[in-house]
Amino acid sequence: MSELAPLKKRSDVKVGDTILEVDDLKMYFPIHQGVLVGTKPLKAVDRVSFTLNAGETLAIVGESGSGKSTIGRAVLQLLKPTGGKVVWMGKNIAGLKAGAMRKHRADLQIVFQDPLASLNPRMTVGDIIAEPLTSLYPKMKRDEVRERVRQMMAKVGLLPQMINRYPHEFSGGQNQRIGIARAMVLEPRLIVADEPVSALDVSIQAQIVNLLERLQEEFEMSMLFISHDLSVVRHISHRIMVLYLGNVMEIASRDELFEKPRHPYTQALISAAPIPDPDKETKKKRIILEGDIPSPLSPPSGCVFRTRCPRAQSKCAKEIPDLAARGAKSNRKVACHFPD
Repeated sequence: MSELAPLKKRSDVKVGDTILEVDDLKMYFPIHQGVLVGTKPLKAVDRVSFTLNAGETLAIVGESGSGKSTIGRAVLQLLKPTGGKVVWMGKNIAGLKAGAMRKHRADLQIVFQDPLASLNPRMTVGDIIAEPLTSLYPKMKRDEVRERVRQMMAKVGLLPQMINRYPHEFSGGQNQRIGIARAMVLEPRLIVADEPVSALDVSIQAQIVNLLERLQEEFEMSMLFISHDLSVVRHISHRIMVLYLGNVMEIASRDELFEKPRHPYTQALISAAPIPDPDKETKKKRIILEGDIPSPLSPPSGCVFRTRCPRAQSKCAKEIPDLAARGAKSNRKVACHFPD
C-alpha cells in the first residue's frame, strides 16, 4: 500500500507550543432533592485550570468520582461547561453549538474505556473506522476512504484483510486497536484517552500504551491520558495533574511528581502504587487516608481535602488554597496551605 497524502494541511504549530488552555473550568450538574430542598448543584469539576502543549501527554489521575472523565468530555464539548474557558488553538470553544463545533471535530477525538461497548456491533470494522471520514469529509471518494482505513488498520496492528469482520470476532485488545484507528483516521491533534487500558490484561496494556506512544510521535499529537493506574501513567506521561473531588491538587512533571510529591493527597496516591521490586515494596511506607470521600453535593468548606488530610489546620477550613507555583526553577503547582 502506497502512503496517502496527509488528510489536511497542518497549521504552523511546533512541538512544545501551547494548543489547549483550560481556565477556571466548572461542570455542575443540577440534582433535584425533593420539594422542600429543591435543586442543588453537584460540583463534578470546580475551578480547574491547565495547559497542554503540542506533542505532550498530560495524565489526569485521581480516585473514582474525582472528575477525570468529566474534564475530558468538557474539553471535547461532549458536555457543555457550566463556566470557564476551553481555548483550543487560540479560540474559546466552550459552549459552541454543534454546527460551529463541527469544524474542530477532526482535531479532537476520544478513545473510550470499554473497547467493545464503544463499537457498533452491527457495523463492520471497515465501516466503523471509515465513519468519521464519511461524516466530516463527505466528498472523499469511496476508494480513498477504503484505502485510508486499510492503512490505519495496518498502523494500529490489525490485518487489513479483517476489514469486513465484526467487533465480536475480535479480542478486547484488538477492539481497542479498532477504537484507536477510528480516532486516528482523522489525524487529530488531540486525543482524550479515557482509561484506555483499564479493561485489558496487563500484557495487552503494555502493547496499547506503546502503540499510543508510537502514534503520538508519528502524528505529533497531544494526549489527555485519564487513568487511575500510576504505573501506566509513569510510563506514558510528560506531566501529571492530580484531582480530588473535582479540584486540582497538584500539577507537575512526571519525574518531579514521583520523586517528591508535595501535596498530601499525591503522597498518599503514590504510596499506594505497587513497586515491581519485592524488596522495595515490603519496605515502602504507606500513607493510609482515613474517612470517606465527601459528597460533591456538599463539599467541605475551604480545602476539599481537609477532612482526610493529616496536615489539616484551622486555616484549611476557612480558606480555599490557590493552585500556586512552588519553586523558582519548576513548573510545579500545588493547591495546599502547608505543602511538604
